[in-house]
Amino acid sequence: MKKPDEGNGDISQYQYLIDEMQAGDSWRLFRIMAEFVEGFDLLSRQEPMVSVFGSAQTKPSDAYYDIAISMGQKLANAGIAVITGGGPGIMEAANKGAIEAGGKSIGIEIDLPLEQKGNDYTNQKVRVRHFFVRKVMLIKYSQAFVIFPGGFGTLDEAFEALTLIRTRKILPFPVILVGSDEWGGLIDWLKETAIKGGYIEQDDLDAMHLTDDLDEVVEICQQSIAGSTKARWITKGCKGCE
Repeated sequence: MKKPDEGNGDISQYQYLIDEMQAGDSWRLFRIMAEFVEGFDLLSRQEPMVSVFGSAQTKPSDAYYDIAISMGQKLANAGIAVITGGGPGIMEAANKGAIEAGGKSIGIEIDLPLEQKGNDYTNQKVRVRHFFVRKVMLIKYSQAFVIFPGGFGTLDEAFEALTLIRTRKILPFPVILVGSDEWGGLIDWLKETAIKGGYIEQDDLDAMHLTDDLDEVVEICQQSIAGSTKARWITKGCKGCE
């Protein structure tokens, strides 16, 4: 902060970074609004839908790539649309599986250095520039999250969903972790550290399902779509859900 001259009363010399809005920043709001409108218009007509997450770095030679293809196929065969971030890796594999099974395959693509081009296995897509817009799309219209191994972005998406469920800002839906070898250590840490420390409760952990059985994943998704999971939580008093 720059201090004004004593006694001259010129408060305009006080400059805070948060106040330094560039002339083009206000127009950015219209771009954000346009991204939301385009995404909402597409996704509001696509129920039922399940979001699949995982690393963009996963190669076709990786075992989880093939498992994600099978996941996309099984969801499509169950009449469930598959929605991903539209990028490479696990996202590509899940979209590919859905396409191969003749199902709906949707991508919410984003401009990133590592994801300059969306994958070729979506039959409907939206392209956005803002991460938070992408995340809202992937959460708002999904009846479940299926999460494969991944890095910071994958963890961010998983824990944001769990946070919104915990704070009752959204109706609860299952967060399904595929890959016990990859996720088992995290679950153990949450039990031994986060729960024992009083940071989360057992109910919070119960929102997560760890499995290697893709048929079980589909069954959990179908139960969520049928409303059994939401109904159970609503009767507990989910008054703040939107």
